[in-house]
Amino acid sequence: MMQETPQLCVIIDTEEEFDWDGPFRREARAVTSIAAQDKAQAIFARYGIIPTYAIDHPVASDPDAVMLLKAYQDRGEAVIGAHLHPWVSPPFEEEVCRAHSYPGNLTPALEYEKLRILTAIIEDAFKKRPLVYKAGRYGLGPNTPEILARLGYKVDCSIVPYTDFSDDQGPDFLHETPHLRAFSPAADILELPLSNAFAGVLRGQGRWLYPRIQTPFLRRMHLPGICARLGLLERIRLSPEGQDARDHIRLTKAMFKDGFRVFSYTYHSPSLAPGHTPYVQSPADLTRFLDQMDRYFEFFFKTLGGHAATPLEIYDQWSMTKGAGKESHAASSRP
Repeated sequence: MMQETPQLCVIIDTEEEFDWDGPFRREARAVTSIAAQDKAQAIFARYGIIPTYAIDHPVASDPDAVMLLKAYQDRGEAVIGAHLHPWVSPPFEEEVCRAHSYPGNLTPALEYEKLRILTAIIEDAFKKRPLVYKAGRYGLGPNTPEILARLGYKVDCSIVPYTDFSDDQGPDFLHETPHLRAFSPAADILELPLSNAFAGVLRGQGRWLYPRIQTPFLRRMHLPGICARLGLLERIRLSPEGQDARDHIRLTKAMFKDGFRVFSYTYHSPSLAPGHTPYVQSPADLTRFLDQMDRYFEFFFKTLGGHAATPLEIYDQWSMTKGAGKESHAASSRP
């Protein structure tokens, strides 16, 4: 059955370096930032964290990247999952455009074939089949659950609750919550959403209230920032990219009070090498980035008394609960 002790999963979008503001390019396949992952691994080791590196095709096909990540895996220091960036994943049949950067917008056959090939190359390189999936750009589609089931995946980590990517032709997760659940209609796959939720005294109304204070007019009036500063309502993502440890501690305290016991923390691997993501542009930025990560983990494991877990460990707990015909406390705590 699911544990009452809070558990933290760390899931890393492990990918090539590309221009986040520019057009997607098939030839942008450099993975030099993989060598920088040791900086975070040293922090993980202090807290007993076994991160999941969800890797994409450029990473899985680069010998140096594979050597480093496989060493983590073989020492029991990491789990390897899959992360599909369509524009750099064969077969190259689709037009390269923003819509097709979301895997779920591809035809069912092409989404399947790209993930099948990626799964095979990861299995060949790491001698283990990946069982954890995170869609590139969080790009789930209507065919993704069936595709993951066909390929033998156990956990999906792609959903960003209370977030809408439809303006960029991506998925709409506005009505999704951070609760663990079956990845419908694939009843045997666990959905482990990113911990992206509301804090503040009005968080219970966050699902309907937050979108209403995000209109262009109210944003010009700085209402979202005022609500956050007054402790009324804010949406916080459990990631060191753009938010700090104080934000994460507020979010975790709020979610814990609301009954959540499984937390999912994430970032992009290129953030560990300055200049590749908007969040880390200098060595000083990187120092702050790692420090905020360390501060949050210290709170979670020492102050809150939490434990580290991998998505597959959470899956095993969920499967036992599901098999016994019971709902976990986390899954039954509906807002």
